[in-house]
Amino acid sequence: MANTPQSKKRARQIERRTNINKARRSRIRTFLRKVEAAIASGDADAAKLALQNAQPELMRGVTKGVVHKNTAARKISRLAARVKALSAS
Repeated sequence: MANTPQSKKRARQIERRTNINKARRSRIRTFLRKVEAAIASGDADAAKLALQNAQPELMRGVTKGVVHKNTAARKISRLAARVKALSAS
């Protein structure tokens, strides 16, 4: 349990940041789910649009420290390859 005023303050700050980070992570996952759904439906235009919407959200997560840079790059790369394959077929 926090005893000093500083440790009590830090506990409050951590709680606040945790809630913000959870919301941001959830938002990112929602955008990724929309891309997955568009790919699964076979609609190339919808998948491309969903990917364009998801990319800035993922990179924003990187700048905020919610997602690692390489993780975001990997996800975007793999989704882009799948969208490209979908529009090629």
